[in-house]
Amino acid sequence: MKNHNNQTIKKVVILGGGTAGWMSASLMKKVIGAAVDIEVVESETIGTVGVGEATIPPIRIFNQVLGINEAEFIRETKATIKLGIEFENWKNIGERYLHSFGAPGRSSAFCQFHHYFKRAQQLGLKDSLWDYDLNALCAKAGKFAVINSKDPVLELPHAYHFDAGLYAKFLRKFSENIGVKRTEGLVEQVQQNKQTGYIEALVLKDGSVIEGDLFIDCSGMRALLIEDTLKTGYENWDHWLTCDSALAVPSERFDKTLPYTRSIAHSAGWQWRIPLQHRNGNGLVYSSAHFSDQQANDLLLSNLESKAIGEPKLFKFNVGRRKQQWHKNVVAVGLSSGFLEPLESTSIHLIQSAIVRLLHLFPHQGIADASVAEYNKQSQIEYEQIRDFIILHYHVQQRTDSDFWQYLRNMDIPATLQHKIQLFKESGRLFRDQNDLFLDASWLQVMVGQGIEPQDYHPIANNLSEAQLMDMLTRLKAIKHEPIPKLPSHDEFINKLCNR
Repeated sequence: MKNHNNQTIKKVVILGGGTAGWMSASLMKKVIGAAVDIEVVESETIGTVGVGEATIPPIRIFNQVLGINEAEFIRETKATIKLGIEFENWKNIGERYLHSFGAPGRSSAFCQFHHYFKRAQQLGLKDSLWDYDLNALCAKAGKFAVINSKDPVLELPHAYHFDAGLYAKFLRKFSENIGVKRTEGLVEQVQQNKQTGYIEALVLKDGSVIEGDLFIDCSGMRALLIEDTLKTGYENWDHWLTCDSALAVPSERFDKTLPYTRSIAHSAGWQWRIPLQHRNGNGLVYSSAHFSDQQANDLLLSNLESKAIGEPKLFKFNVGRRKQQWHKNVVAVGLSSGFLEPLESTSIHLIQSAIVRLLHLFPHQGIADASVAEYNKQSQIEYEQIRDFIILHYHVQQRTDSDFWQYLRNMDIPATLQHKIQLFKESGRLFRDQNDLFLDASWLQVMVGQGIEPQDYHPIANNLSEAQLMDMLTRLKAIKHEPIPKLPSHDEFINKLCNR
């Protein structure tokens, strides 16, 4: 049976607010408009995890589709600019590199920049790859502004750090203004069709019955609909990603706001530092097999560098994904669909991509098997590609100071990742998998930053004479450095935008 119900989807019920619920509601209502009614059921008494405060550049597309003014968004969410993530102590204690949103140098059609750079290194060049990356240069200088240039080599891709709770409130106001209904209440019972198992309604504690045709589960790790009700199943990846706990605490802001996230590796995990306009977001992701919760708490508080605001909150998680992120008439969005630690700030993006995918495959005359299968296939590939990129950070390192790091360096890894690493080691070649969230420049920066040096380069790099090669690099470096003295500081940019 291809269509499990032959009725048009007229009512979408979103269980849970927070970032996932209100991102889902706002985008669906904006795109589908009057075709469906959308109702968000949430309770003020249920807190959100709230660690997703750093984003990646596609969030700008999301806001643009909604028609959100960037200045208003930055003011309302206490946002700052993010040009990349600095990784400290990952390759080895005391070493650091930046995974920026930019790309080093300028690539040609058949030869990426790093092949030219590798040849120049063999000829004696002492520069760093990041000397040719405008994002990295601006990040370290603490500078930012939108550069108006038609030359792609001067692009400055950026994302944001923001207060996730304020972003949810911002989107709730936006959603309600365009016709999304919000109902306050806790779910007491889930009503299912006895023949199909489809969810028909949510019964709230006050006796209200919220009927729907399609349900979006944004109930967080509880996964009330997709797992508690439909028993969909979970694929666990803790043999590759062994951290299972996190502590989060805000602290007072610094005088100078850096335009990048910091990720600081410790002996059994890593610490994030996310600068906002009004405070810093901090947290520690760790393995409970190596740190007790108290040890982790003490480590986090002793490494804040500014006064804590409140006590750290503890979260336990299972790294992995729901086996089907769309099952029957329920689509899991956000933490209900799975969990990947926030090492590369992908949590909010996974919400965005899930709802975009649903809009592309939105059911018309009933829910069709092929559409559900395609949604789940794309979701699985996306999760696995991000998983591999996060494993890369843990696996490719040289730390010998703890059992934690030695296990990760010596463990078996997914064949997809092993191939990618081996290809780069042997020849410097990088090929972006179809729909991979991370571009070649991202894989390049993490591999090189964590100590992988390719043994060879593409022969096209030999088409230039030694003098031509060095002249090209000199000119590129000058182009990348030229805008920096003219740019305002990051704080000056934010203050001007917020009319301070």
